[in-house]
Amino acid sequence: MQVSKTNAMRILDAKKIIFEVLSYDNEDGKIHGIAVAEKIDRDPEAVFKTLVSHSGPSLYVFVIPVGAELDLKKAAKAAGEKKIEMLPVKDLLKWTGYVRGGCSPVGMKKLYPTFIDSSAEPLAKMAVSAGKIGLQMELAPKLLANTVAAKFIELTRHDSTDGTP
Repeated sequence: MQVSKTNAMRILDAKKIIFEVLSYDNEDGKIHGIAVAEKIDRDPEAVFKTLVSHSGPSLYVFVIPVGAELDLKKAAKAAGEKKIEMLPVKDLLKWTGYVRGGCSPVGMKKLYPTFIDSSAEPLAKMAVSAGKIGLQMELAPKLLANTVAAKFIELTRHDSTDGTP
């Protein structure tokens, strides 16, 4: 299947960054991360979703594993803010140029401060949206971080099930 390049892919190409395009069928309408990981036959721990938040007029981008939940306190601390909130889905296209389910950390309308969950750092490859529903890009985490000037930091909740803190 011939895939037309997205803005995110063109940026990586221009920077001569090696990546693999992974496409998946979206006819069932399932765009949540775990379903996408299954569709591209990758471990959910190596497939990441892109979340956009704001504090007042400032926007921040967080890239976390698809099965994880963003810890807003950790995210606010990473961003140097007292409090942050998720950007309403209706505002995503306006501020990023992307839609829900196809939001890539690469190629947004502006380069917003970006943070990648520290669980990505030791991975050989991670998958993120290529900027269109049905397409993922797989690349080395450090190359992604360099492309979007991201910092690796712990961003997710670690709720224990055995009662220990």
